[in-house]
Parts: sequence; C-alpha cells; structure tokens
Amino acid sequence: MPLVHISLRSGKPAAYRQAIFDGIYQAMRETFNVPEDDQFMVMTEHDAANFRYGASYLDVARSDELVFIQITANNTRTIEQKKALFRRTAERLGEAPGVRPEDVFINLVEVARENWSLGHGVAQYA
Repeated sequence: MPLVHISLRSGKPAAYRQAIFDGIYQAMRETFNVPEDDQFMVMTEHDAANFRYGASYLDVARSDELVFIQITANNTRTIEQKKALFRRTAERLGEAPGVRPEDVFINLVEVARENWSLGHGVAQYA
C-alpha cells in the first residue's frame, strides 16, 4: 500500500501530470506487486522560488524538469525490487510524459506494516 508524494515545477498540463501518476503506478505494479486499484498519490506544484535542487549533485545533470517522487511503503521489498522500481519508474516516465532519467528523483521511505490505517480507524495490516 504505497503512498506517493510527487513534487514538480508548476505549469505542466493535466495530461503531463496524469502521465506521471500512471507511469509511477504501472512501475509499482510491475516491480512492487502493488494490487490493482491501490492508487494513493498526491502531486504538488511549485513555482521557481519554492523549488530547489542540486543541479549536478553526484554528477547527475538535473534540470528544471526535475520530478521529486517520495514513496512510503511497507519494509517488505528486496534490494532487487527497489532497484527495479527505480529503473522502471525512470523508464516509464521517459516513455510518457517524456521526463529525462536524470530528472527522476526517487526517495523510498519504508515503514512497518502496522503503521497504516486505510480507513475506519483500523490498522488493517496489524
């Protein structure tokens, strides 16, 4: 049950933003065994004054098209699954909406299964 937060510079059309949602969801389905309809994502857009990044940190040439993706998920995936998620997300976003791989920044936050309540005040995974 990943929860995805996406941040990018403002001004992209709705189809571009939807392609990001779709690409991330498909990458999670392919690599993290995320079930159908397990789509919990939010996107925030930022003007230039409120969007900062290291343009060449670790020798990655980032641009203003950078997309920050933070995924909170159960701590049940292997290192191989995590690497596959990172790679497949960059591939999917490259296909649509055309984000360069250098501009796909992913942070995975792992939590224990009992740290979720998906509604009704119930800890469904505990």
